[in-house]
Amino acid sequence: MPSTPTTHVSLAEPIHLPPPFALVRLRESGDAFAHACRIAPESGAGTLVYVGRFDLAEFAVVLEPGEPLSTARRAFYASMVALTDALRAYAPPNKTVAIDWPDAVRIDGGLVGGGRMGWPSSACEDEPPAWLVFGAMIRTVAMTDHGPGVHPLASALDEEGFGEAGAVQVTEAFARHLMRAINNWQVDGFDSVARDYLSRVPRERQTVLRIDDRGDLLTRRIGTDTIERRELVSALASPSWLDPKHGGPRL
Repeated sequence: MPSTPTTHVSLAEPIHLPPPFALVRLRESGDAFAHACRIAPESGAGTLVYVGRFDLAEFAVVLEPGEPLSTARRAFYASMVALTDALRAYAPPNKTVAIDWPDAVRIDGGLVGGGRMGWPSSACEDEPPAWLVFGAMIRTVAMTDHGPGVHPLASALDEEGFGEAGAVQVTEAFARHLMRAINNWQVDGFDSVARDYLSRVPRERQTVLRIDDRGDLLTRRIGTDTIERRELVSALASPSWLDPKHGGPRL
């Protein structure tokens, strides 16, 4: 693992990742997603970049798919399944962890964060990319001074009763669940991942959702042949949950 000036070992809470993950820790001012994209060509698959922040679980993992970029992007769905499974592991029994297609995570309707994906700008659609990076941010602590109801569409894990589940616990759980999601894909095919993902997406009544080979979302209303297509590539271009001004989940 190449060393960088921003990587450091400290007395911070340790993070235990299963093999084959390799941990890179950044200071609070770091950007896990951007850093993972920078080091991906050299660091290789399984590198997990973690930013030690009090209010956010922020991390990014490097993947090396063996299929063309056009279909490899479906790894985003496996990663979102792992992210929401990590939250489910700590969620109180009455809490619903849901996904707004394709990238936003909500708990009982309150936005807590989401995922994003990057790949080399020079990558060709019909060839395997050198790397993919999945990055995630989950708001663990509400830092606003305003009272309840000021941001009714936003939330944080502490407000939802997640107890002691913080950035370290969410990151560790994500790594474990990502291995399981990828294994399910390899053993049972992508359809198993798609079913898991779509079970977390709210849908209109009398509609059927499907994810095609390119990762696009297809919606068909029962009783008709009309299919609405929503392109994954276009949706990933601008994460719906991210506030670019503040660099965190929207309020």
